[in-house]
Amino acid sequence: MKHTTSVFYISVAVAMAFILWGVIFPENMLSITENIQGFISTELGWFYLLSATFYVAVAVYLIVSPYGSIRLGKPDEKPEYSYLTWFAFLFTAGMGIGLVFWGSAEPLSHYFTPANAEPGTQQAAAEAIRYSIFHWAIHPWAIYAVVALTLAYFQYRKDEPALFSSTFRPLIGHRVTGPIGKAIDVFVVFATIFGTATSLGFGAAQISAGIIYLFPSLEAINDNVFRIVVIAIVTILFSISATTGIDRGIRILSNLNVRLAIILMAFVLLLGPTSYIMGVFTQGIGSYAQNFFGMSFSMDVYNPDSSWVQDWTLFYWAWWISWAPFVGAFIARVSRGRTIREFILGVIALPSLFGAFWFSVFGGSSIFFENETGGLYSQMQEGGTEMALFALLEQFPLTFFISLVTVLLIASFFITSADSATVVLGMQTTGGMLNPPSAVKLIWGILIAGTAGVLLVTSEEGLDALQTASIIGAFPFAIIIIMMIISLFKELRGEKAILSVNRERLRQERLALRNERERVRREQQLLKKERRKLQQKNDENNENKND
Repeated sequence: MKHTTSVFYISVAVAMAFILWGVIFPENMLSITENIQGFISTELGWFYLLSATFYVAVAVYLIVSPYGSIRLGKPDEKPEYSYLTWFAFLFTAGMGIGLVFWGSAEPLSHYFTPANAEPGTQQAAAEAIRYSIFHWAIHPWAIYAVVALTLAYFQYRKDEPALFSSTFRPLIGHRVTGPIGKAIDVFVVFATIFGTATSLGFGAAQISAGIIYLFPSLEAINDNVFRIVVIAIVTILFSISATTGIDRGIRILSNLNVRLAIILMAFVLLLGPTSYIMGVFTQGIGSYAQNFFGMSFSMDVYNPDSSWVQDWTLFYWAWWISWAPFVGAFIARVSRGRTIREFILGVIALPSLFGAFWFSVFGGSSIFFENETGGLYSQMQEGGTEMALFALLEQFPLTFFISLVTVLLIASFFITSADSATVVLGMQTTGGMLNPPSAVKLIWGILIAGTAGVLLVTSEEGLDALQTASIIGAFPFAIIIIMMIISLFKELRGEKAILSVNRERLRQERLALRNERERVRREQQLLKKERRKLQQKNDENNENKND
């Protein structure tokens, strides 16, 4: 196939082998993947926690360091997209579908199965919101930020191809074009497939749950069959979108997604317990800030009977890491022209704040109505995690209409996430083409959909299988991210001379400006003195005339 590299054929072969493994030997695949996941969670959980917090520290340092003034591109280059469109890209690619899926489900789950509090208490409610914000705010976006920044720096500052292996040039030199570089790109594709398949599996589960909720007569259809049909239909839709390119399909849908998400959030906020929600948000942000470091390093090591951290925090950190290749590459693709400081602040601050508010609105409302009327948690237990949001929407007027809008929003997120993922996979398997051929994107779309379908149907707990896949896929990429950071800082050291010259130039410009201001000030003072003298002379002349 034209433009494809050996990475494409190796990655396609691996993906197809995994799908066939799941179809032919589902129990064997499930057993082996669960054993691998169990080993990683129990023996290497500390690695995920330390890695995620290390990425946060790197992001903070780059914001406050002199490197923050470096532009991702030419010195006078301007950003390609406006802030509004850029944020739409970030939100849609970063975690839009996950926010809709977990917005009500996670706080409700924490409320009744908390990490440390008594279930169903006010302390459990506070803990539920705090941990939900923790899982969706600074840490995940810091992971995305350092990956995207490294890619963007090497692409736009060093004119390297849009490949992950290219970021390793300061470490391994010309070997980035050899077997080592190809192995890195294959690992990236591997992590991207599993990370994207996890999210698409969640989306398919929630879309099917929403359709059955809206049209109960369809409940007789087998869940797995229904989910596979949903995946197939949406695959066709995002394949069509993929042919239109970023500036049309993804851009239009991303802006639509943000608008629909804000409308849905405003609906729940304004017609729900508004004062309670704002109190939840205010206290949640404060509690999150107060407990940030404690949660970042919590392992439950002194409570070996608890698997809460493994089930939640470790899964999320692994999920974000496995999503980082796709999201990072996509964010880098749309962020040319921004400075490092502007880039990191934009990627971390606003999305984190939006995520915190989202969980306060949907999580806070779910806990409020659970205490007032009950039934939300039981519906979630009976119908699955994907039913939590629809159980919440039952508490509001226009339930059918707003639930239909929600299903459309999930489908739109599904399409844009998958579309974005196929762009990234296409870039990695065509030598770094920023606009890979439609045929390549179509193949990757089918393979992602196939992976999500296999993971959903090979286990009675299909969503657990998705979580298992994301944890396994994330491990090799977590190591790759660390090496990317080392490579970035090695290259940034070469910018010190440029930064020094720029600082000296800026100092000279400031000094010149200060001198110019001083000169203007003195001239103004002299002018004022001349005016006073002239005024005095005029006054004396007038007095003499009067005499």
